[in-house]
Amino acid sequence: MPALRKYPDELRERAVREVQTSGRPVAHVAKDLGIHREVLRGWVRQAEADNGDRSDLLTTAERAELSRLRKEIAELRRANEILNAASVFFAKEFDQPRTRLTR
Repeated sequence: MPALRKYPDELRERAVREVQTSGRPVAHVAKDLGIHREVLRGWVRQAEADNGDRSDLLTTAERAELSRLRKEIAELRRANEILNAASVFFAKEFDQPRTRLTR
């Protein structure tokens, strides 16, 4: 379940568009819209990355894929630990000498 966002997507888009089209400083646009300037600055940077204007940041799609892959790796590591523990358990079972029952 994704985290709830404090600001609606429409406000994000409007604020980023305002910064990009007006040429006004981020701090002024943020103050007019009641948003913290660093939040708006992050939105603008992410929008630039998504548009291909910034090569130093990951796009939203790349971030989502990276997150998905990290979760998959964690799940595979957990499965690997379980399999390793099971193999150790069964190896101990087979290594024990069997006693012969005599009647």
